[in-house]
Amino acid sequence: MELCSKKKLHALSLAEKIQVLELLDESKMSQSEVARRFQVSQPQISRICKNKEKLLADWCSGTANRERKRKRESKYSGIDEALLCWYHIARAKAWDVTGPMLLHKAKELADIMGQDFVPSIGWLVRWKRRNNVGFGARHVLVPPFPSEPPPPAPTSQAQLPLSLKDFSPEDIFGCAEVPLLYRAVPGRVGACDRVQVLLCANSKGTEKRRVLVSGRQAAPRCFFGVSSEALPASYHPDLGIPWSQWLAQFDRDMGRQGRQVALLLAAQVVEELAGLPGLCHVRLLPLSAAGNTPSLPSSVVRAFKAHYRYRLLGKLAAAQNERAGTSLVEAGAGITVLDALHIAAAAWAKVPLQLIVSSFVQEGLAPGKTPLAWDKASEMPQVPGGLSPEEFSRFVDLEGEEPVSGVCKEEMGTGDEERVGGDGFDPLPSKADALRALGTLRRWFECNGTSPELFENFYACEEEVERLCCL
Repeated sequence: MELCSKKKLHALSLAEKIQVLELLDESKMSQSEVARRFQVSQPQISRICKNKEKLLADWCSGTANRERKRKRESKYSGIDEALLCWYHIARAKAWDVTGPMLLHKAKELADIMGQDFVPSIGWLVRWKRRNNVGFGARHVLVPPFPSEPPPPAPTSQAQLPLSLKDFSPEDIFGCAEVPLLYRAVPGRVGACDRVQVLLCANSKGTEKRRVLVSGRQAAPRCFFGVSSEALPASYHPDLGIPWSQWLAQFDRDMGRQGRQVALLLAAQVVEELAGLPGLCHVRLLPLSAAGNTPSLPSSVVRAFKAHYRYRLLGKLAAAQNERAGTSLVEAGAGITVLDALHIAAAAWAKVPLQLIVSSFVQEGLAPGKTPLAWDKASEMPQVPGGLSPEEFSRFVDLEGEEPVSGVCKEEMGTGDEERVGGDGFDPLPSKADALRALGTLRRWFECNGTSPELFENFYACEEEVERLCCL
């Protein structure tokens, strides 16, 4: 009796999977007919349809290996992406990139991210295969993206709206690099309290990009055990903004949506970005180098800072009430970079849509005949108790004052030795801690006359915590 031979699995490459999607979209062929044409099973065609968005994103990225048949994700995805970003910069600068150079850079990035990772030759081979990276002899490398003509010469502000006419208001974005003293208190500016915040929004106010915060420390202690994917903002371990990485992600996001957008930038920033790989979906529009028009309306930036300061003062007041005798400066010293990420994300969400729309039109950064009216009171939060309007206004613009020398609290340590584990870090909260904290919070709400609307938000939070505890 003959044994039936096992049927050989025919896996499709990325390019063939894109052809499958095109056939299904452009013709009236059924999945079974397409399966017969490519000599695969119908369930395999069905899986391709389910993964349509991921496949198209890989195809449009320009870096995926289009002949690969299976995509095996790396355990160290953060190092993967950071090394790929560095590799693109090296290619744009025509550096001679070698395997040992990539291994050394991967180890350096792992140390910066605080990950215990030693790259091997096998890992490097798989990384090259995943990202379609190939090199042999030393040669001048060509950027992986389609070439793009150099950015246009800076135009005058009067000519700028002519360039913007090619884009709808939803597709005109402005961004600003904002210096922020993240834990300063009224009347005192710390020398080591500075971070840079990158804000970006479209002129309709309907899209606010994720806030990016860059700080001095490569791996602040407050980030120990924290999942970066769960944070409402991104952190970069350098005071400079990682423009190449940020723009590449922005370009990929717009590509997934099938959009062509304009990004307003200062002329000097556009000149610095001239050597970067070309962008397929984001067009950089430089503002006049001679003018003083910001690439994100100044009133929008000031509203963000005002909401940040207001929320910061609320946290400091709560800390003072918790520990009697604590000064405002001592309470401010307890604010970490991680706290700043959360406060910045909350403050950016508070900036009203109507203010963004009106500010873009008023400053000539978006098409429009006359600025739309908005409620001036919505631009700034209420003045906190204990400060006059003039004092709060000076507090909002605190970055212009001379800093006081001092040592960063996070560099010195926390000072609470009984709360710190043997490795020098605060112990991570357990599932039991999270459930007890929920019970405490609900009890506090019940005893302090909280509105029923707040309980609705609490129930959603409670449900999510309980779901995570069951994983």
